[in-house]
Amino acid sequence: MTRLLVPLTTPDVSAFTKTLKSFLDERHAAGKPLPSHVELLNLLARAAGLRNFATLKASALTAAPRVAPASPAAVPGESAIDLSTLSATVRKALLQFDESGRLVRLPNKLSVQQMAMWALWTHFAARRKYTEKEVNAILNAHHTFGDQATLRRELINMKLLGRKSDCSEYWKEPHRPTPEVQAFLQSWRAGLR
Repeated sequence: MTRLLVPLTTPDVSAFTKTLKSFLDERHAAGKPLPSHVELLNLLARAAGLRNFATLKASALTAAPRVAPASPAAVPGESAIDLSTLSATVRKALLQFDESGRLVRLPNKLSVQQMAMWALWTHFAARRKYTEKEVNAILNAHHTFGDQATLRRELINMKLLGRKSDCSEYWKEPHRPTPEVQAFLQSWRAGLR
């Protein structure tokens, strides 16, 4: 799926590496294990003079961010998506998906969660009836955290999916996405190429 490129530039590579080395030396002297991926991202940001990686990421979002194609097989000559033209909700929703377009977490913020549900909605065919087992199979194929029941319930609460009262039959509800949702879906699909 789409991946936010977070550039890291430094005016002096030598000073940057000395600072990073001192952070790593401190960890080693304290008997701590090698840093995890997230800890290393934070150390790199601190070596660049920022508070943490979240600060670096936030500065990247405000400075003409770009999104990388999902794979080297992307359409030749296709430009990256300019996230600066998208709303904050759309940008946050795009970050909830992996490179394969699978939802990796259920977002805490309701507006981001609802945006993410639209991506799952696209995997259902119009005018087709589904059993609960079929709905679960589709949802399981498109998320990684193993909670198809919550996703199914949210799709129904948003009226993106309909169901019989006995849960024996499900269907995709016809909807016209808002312009913001359309921008999200367009950006989400572009990351799948």
